Amino acid sequence: MAYRDEKLEEEKVFKDPVHRYVHVRDRVIWDLIATPEFQRLRRIKQLGTSYMTFHGAEHSRFNHSLGVYEIVRRIVSNFENRLNWKKEQRLLVLCAALLHDLGHGPYSHSFEKVFGLDHEEFTRKIILGNTGVNHVLRKVSASFPKKVAEVINKTYGDKLIVSIISSQIDADRMDYLQRDAYFTGVSYGHFDMERILRVMRPREDQVVIKESGMHAVEDYIMSRYQMYWQVYFHPVTRSAEVILTKILHRAKALYLSDYTFKLRPEHFISLFDGDITLDDYTRLDENITGFYFQSWLEEEDDILRDLCERFLNRRLFKYVEFNPLLHVKEMVELSKLFYEVGIDPEYYLIDDSSSDLPYDFYRPGEEEERLPIHLQLPNGKLKELSRQSDIVEAISGKKRTDHKLYFPQDILEALPDDSRQKQRIFEILFQ
Repeated sequence: MAYRDEKLEEEKVFKDPVHRYVHVRDRVIWDLIATPEFQRLRRIKQLGTSYMTFHGAEHSRFNHSLGVYEIVRRIVSNFENRLNWKKEQRLLVLCAALLHDLGHGPYSHSFEKVFGLDHEEFTRKIILGNTGVNHVLRKVSASFPKKVAEVINKTYGDKLIVSIISSQIDADRMDYLQRDAYFTGVSYGHFDMERILRVMRPREDQVVIKESGMHAVEDYIMSRYQMYWQVYFHPVTRSAEVILTKILHRAKALYLSDYTFKLRPEHFISLFDGDITLDDYTRLDENITGFYFQSWLEEEDDILRDLCERFLNRRLFKYVEFNPLLHVKEMVELSKLFYEVGIDPEYYLIDDSSSDLPYDFYRPGEEEERLPIHLQLPNGKLKELSRQSDIVEAISGKKRTDHKLYFPQDILEALPDDSRQKQRIFEILFQ
């Protein structure tokens, strides 16, 4: 029997708090899960610094990746014998689902911002490079790793396959909304996934939804909207991210200025030099970063030491609503005042904004064209969701943005009460 068709003697299952069980019968999937690159995802949290806000949010990219695989397994099972579904694509979409987050680094997006990295590019490199994952995929066929990478990168020719993994209603989102809601303990992310899976239908270039399932999709979109503003963009989580980002910025700045660390940060050197290799990248995880943050508590540099202590012991920055674009003069004055009282505004006065577009219709020529959700009418014709749903129409194309200014209130309060700068700083911040 060809490797791509090989089945395990007995089905393996992972007990899962969201889907109850994750079922594995394909030898390829089982072998991929066992690779070092996939096991590394156990050591990277799904929600970055959200555990500082929601103490249950300790789940990993490993959990989520298995969940996305399980949803896709159920989708393709439902698609069997349906028009437009090609059975030979089954293993490809299962592998892409399992491996879609393979390139995430520690603390994911914060890490990427500081070092100018792209987790999708590292996902591609892991799949195509000299790795355990590539070795498994090549046993299917020489061209199979490239196909898996193309599905994840949204460049694969069969857009139906791509839409199952990446669209405005895909397996990735359906898993993380429910999983993140479960582990944070909130109720916002729950929706009727069973109903959505039952009414999904394969078309030539995307998955569509039977019109009878419209209300379940409305619920899903509103769940996503609520999760972004109540969980993903929570200001306390963002405060922890700000400090994390500044730790990495400070460590890099010290290294580039020839500062002598008490413990040489070997795992970060190629990152600081801007020349990270795939081997260096896959050795990084949150256990490694935590070790260095602990060691930097002993450093001579006051800023690095203070920021690490704040992050590790959850002494986070306070925040106020503040849009620096509307308050340019005040922002300049605040920076000047911070310098005058001996506080470096580069590390202790940070503006941060978050924005989200919960659902969008098709806009040709946009930098990121979002494939809209289509409803399949009883006559077989398609209709874009917002044209049929008043709820979705109300939020379509409306981007919401939120601005915050973060600062160490404890340091400011410790300034002398008769300080002119202190009084003015508090006037601006709390006006």
